[in-house]
Amino acid sequence: MNAAPAHQLRLLDLADLDARIAQADSARAHPPQAARVRELIARRQELTPELTARQGERDDLRAELGRIESDVAVVDARRTRDLERLETVSSPKDAQGLESELASLARRKSDLEDAQLDVMEKLEQADAAVAEQEAVIAEINAEGARLSAEGKTAVAEANARLEAATRDRAAVASEIAGDLLAMYERLAARGVGAALLRRQTCEGCRMVLSGTDLAAVRQAAADQVVTCPECGCILVRTEESGL
Repeated sequence: MNAAPAHQLRLLDLADLDARIAQADSARAHPPQAARVRELIARRQELTPELTARQGERDDLRAELGRIESDVAVVDARRTRDLERLETVSSPKDAQGLESELASLARRKSDLEDAQLDVMEKLEQADAAVAEQEAVIAEINAEGARLSAEGKTAVAEANARLEAATRDRAAVASEIAGDLLAMYERLAARGVGAALLRRQTCEGCRMVLSGTDLAAVRQAAADQVVTCPECGCILVRTEESGL
């Protein structure tokens, strides 16, 4: 195939734009923050059951404390009632019975207060355990939110690069002869479409051409389309080719 050297040279611009398009497409599909965000989500899923368990223990202790406080209130009410009755009772037997009940209520209240202190201590520890777990999850959420925002920005920037490169590619492609463009597209679909021959080296596969291959390239006319014997891409010749 023959093609104007200027058109062959434009293939390098096309190849560069294709590389930019591929990079931008990969960047928008796989922003650098995505992997860390997935790790954070997995970590949060691991921590959440523990938080739920700690919250359950705390809520059970709160309920237990509420029951004890209710029992204390009942004891206090009965003690107040018995003291009032004791002031008005005239029978020694009734007075003795009230005094015995008051003593029993005092012991009951003492036991309840001991239990109350024990539960309050456990509840304080449970509150601290819940707060600790919540703080860890909050930190994970904060980092996740920050990275997600950065990821959205990265995707938006990649989309902008992709749109610009796609637009520029269309403009460059319109300047290249149809048969040469078709050949380039066919080669680019399976690898490198075109590359510069620089210092006797194909920049598509980084292989140095052998003496025989170089001789064949030297003999080719300027408008003849030559390909790399190693990777098959179109070799674009310039003053840097070392021919």
